[in-house]
Order: sequence, then C-alpha cells, then structure tokens
Amino acid sequence: MTELLTDLVPSPVGRILIAVEEGRLVLVDFEGNDARIARLLRRRYGQWTFRPAPDPAGFSARFRAYLEGDLHALADLPVSTGGTAFQQTVWQTLRSIPAGQTVSYGELARRLGRPGAFRAVGAANGLNPISIALPCHRVIGADRSLTGFGGGLNRKAWLLQHERNASGQAEPSPDGDQPTLFGL
Repeated sequence: MTELLTDLVPSPVGRILIAVEEGRLVLVDFEGNDARIARLLRRRYGQWTFRPAPDPAGFSARFRAYLEGDLHALADLPVSTGGTAFQQTVWQTLRSIPAGQTVSYGELARRLGRPGAFRAVGAANGLNPISIALPCHRVIGADRSLTGFGGGLNRKAWLLQHERNASGQAEPSPDGDQPTLFGL
C-alpha cells in the first residue's frame, strides 16, 4: 500500500488537498472531491493511504505563496503524474501557458503537434491529477467559454481572475478576448 503525505491548504474557494510521494507532488485537488480523488489514486496506485503531514516537501508553503499572489511559486514543483505518455505530455505542456492567460483545447493540441487531437487533449486535461500546479484551469473552450474543471467552474473562474489580478492584467473585455468569469 502506497503512503501519501497530505496537507490541506486554505484558499478563498475551499481547502486544497495536496499529496506528496517521495518528494514529488502526485495529487492536487479540492477537499470534497472525494470520488474524483479516489478514482485518480485507485487508477494509479491500486491501494493507498493518506498520512497528514505539515507542509510536506515545503509544497504547502508554495501553494500559500501562489494564493498570496506569487504566480511563479508553483512553476518548478517536482511532480509525478502517472498516466500515459500522451497524458504526461499534455500535462507538462500546461506549464507553458502563462499565468492569467488561457488557450483553447484546439490551441493546446496544435502546440503538441497534433491539431486534430483536441478531444484527446480535453480528455487528458480532465484526468490531470495535479490541478493548479499543472494549470488545466487555463484551458478553455474554442468559443472562449469556461468548460470542464474537476474543481468546478466557479473555482476555475476564481483561479483565472486571481492570476489576472496578481499579474496586473486588465479585466477581460466583453468582446470575447478572454472568457467571462461569472462576475468574479
């Protein structure tokens, strides 16, 4: 049975669960997403157990720094995602999207050299086990709408707005330049 060190980091949109194995981040999700968390971990480990630990590998402090506006605090965290080679490529490519900016699933597929694979990119994005640090929240629909986020669209909207605010970017324009963020 795999033992994962865990901590809960408070945020304005709910506590963030982080799980660490051997000094690498293996899971980031929101408290209460129990079914999603169990599915992802069961797929990867079969059996696992959580052991609460204060600030495992210093990662909780890095998430707190991100939430306080240091948008680069998570950029180089060591991660271990599991998944297929394609999924791993998608997840690592997410790190190339600058904080506060968004790309469509189609654009992400083009960046991977697979322009027709936008659905596969979307499916991989939906299975991202390391939310926020591998910023799947920065991927949006082709029509610029907020779509698909395991933590919920309200959290996705908050994360994007937080990044825009922290980076000093202007509010999204109503002409569709950036997605509408549900009034957040």
